[in-house]
Order: sequence, then C-alpha cells, then structure tokens
Amino acid sequence: MPETILTATTPRAWQSLLADYWQLTKPRLILLFLITTAAAMVVASEGTVSPWLLLVTLLSGACAAGAANTINCLYDRDIDAIMERTRHRPLPSGRVSPLEALLFALTLAAIAFILLAVFANLLSACLAMAGIAVYVGVYTHWLKRSSPQNIVIGGAAGAIPPLVGWAAVTGELSWAAWVLFAIIFIWTPPHFWPLAMLIQDDYARVNVPMLPVVDGDATTARQIFLYTLALVPTSLLLIYPCGVVGWGYGLAAIALGGGFLYRAWHLTQVPSDKERARSLFKFSILYMMLLCGAMALDRMLLAQLDLSPATELQTLTCLLPWS
Repeated sequence: MPETILTATTPRAWQSLLADYWQLTKPRLILLFLITTAAAMVVASEGTVSPWLLLVTLLSGACAAGAANTINCLYDRDIDAIMERTRHRPLPSGRVSPLEALLFALTLAAIAFILLAVFANLLSACLAMAGIAVYVGVYTHWLKRSSPQNIVIGGAAGAIPPLVGWAAVTGELSWAAWVLFAIIFIWTPPHFWPLAMLIQDDYARVNVPMLPVVDGDATTARQIFLYTLALVPTSLLLIYPCGVVGWGYGLAAIALGGGFLYRAWHLTQVPSDKERARSLFKFSILYMMLLCGAMALDRMLLAQLDLSPATELQTLTCLLPWS
C-alpha cells in the first residue's frame, strides 16, 4: 500500500486541526504575557480591577500575542524546518498552509483590536497592535537574523503587554506603567539567553546570530549577570519613586532578585555548564510569575486594609508582637 503523505489540504479530524492552530500561537509564551498584563491591571486599579475588564483584556492580549506568534512561525518556517526543536511545527511539517496561518493571525489581531477598542479604550487597542508590529517587524524580520542584540531590542515587544493592561484600566500611561515595561525589558535577555545557550547549535545551523553563537558562553553568561544586576533595583522603582506598591512586594522582589542573581553568578563560574543554564532559564520564568503575583497581592492587600503603599510598612510594623 502506498504511503499517505500529509499535506495542508488533507482532510483531518477537527481536534487535530485545532491542536495545530493552538500550537501556532505558542500558548506557553502567552501565559507569561497574560500574567504581566493582569498584574499591571491590578496595580493600575489600586487593587480593585473590574472582573469584566480583566477578562476582556486578557482575552484580547491572548489573541494579540497569538497573532504575533503565528506570524513569527510563518516568517521563520524556513529555518524551523531545519532546527531540531521546531521542524515538527504545523507550518514546516505542512499540516497548516502559509495562507491559512496568515488568515488565522489576521483574524486574531482583528479580534484583539475590536475587543479592546470597544470594551476598554483605543489606547490599549493601539498598544496591542504595536506589540504585534514590534515583534514581527523589529525582532522577527529585522534583528533576529542580523544582530546578536536581537533579543535585547526585540524584547520590547514582550514588555508591551503590561502597558496594554495599564492603559485598559486608566486610559493613559503613567511612569509606573513604564517601570513595568522596563522590568520586562531588562528581564528578557537573562531569561532568553540561557535557553539560547542550550540550543545554540540549532541557531548556528541556520545562521541565526544569537549571542552565544557569536560571542560564546562566557560573554553570554557575563551579560546575563549584568542584566540581572540591573533588574533588581529596577523592580524596586515601583515602590520608590512610583509609590504604587508597598514593601510586601519589595521584600518579595529582593528575595526573588537575590535568587536570580545567585543563579546568574553561578553560571558565570562555569559558562559551559548546560545544567546551570537550564536551571537559570527555569528560574527566570518562576521569577517573573512570582514577582507579578507579589505586586498584585500586595496591591490587593493594601486595598483590603485601606492603606496607601507609603503607610503599609509602618502599619505592619505596629502589628508585630514586639512592637
């Protein structure tokens, strides 16, 4: 019996088709974007965000991120077909056609824009579209295949979701919103480069100049440590001068930052150690999730206790048994 060759036009079960489109959106990446968006909304609303607005904004953010990731898959399908970890994706394997992927991405982007424009405001809708444009135009098209600093500059796309969340709540962008942007922006290189160190052979095979490929593990590890060193004080700017969260968040930020710095320094001692790079990559994800959780919980606690961030530490100190 002749072997059946699967093409994009071969009829398939709808469950399999949905799974392929789901994979195009890179859902694991989307989850982290949504966590940063939700945290920004809680802080912007001073702990009392509308559940309906939160739901609509997160749904819109998922659609916008899914659109950007799908276009990324579409653009990179040539190198994805060569790289070991990506060659089984829907586009290089032929399970989804380029036209189908493009229409899917445009549909997701349109849904995101309409939902935000109707139920939030035009600023948040435009910011969501800007995030797609930066990820596709600046990172994927311009920098990814041309500069070892691709993830540094292109990382701005991943820092836009908290701006979307902040704008959805307030209709504007305060200094605190831009500090959230800066936190994600500075966190992105020490988050992504350990992964790049693990799969640098794949990147070298397709001539993508990721920093470990161009400058080696030792330089990459030093850069990771320096960015992590800058991340810790940046995360504390939300307390002072912004004054939007209190020292409950601050203590968590210091503890998490210390753990991040320790692992980054540990990697600089043996830059070629893949297990250290893997540990740092995993911790970077946990760091961002817990940091966002800490700022949201701190802001909600302040709202429940009817405290301002400036008086939180003084009030909590008074509650201690030895005070």
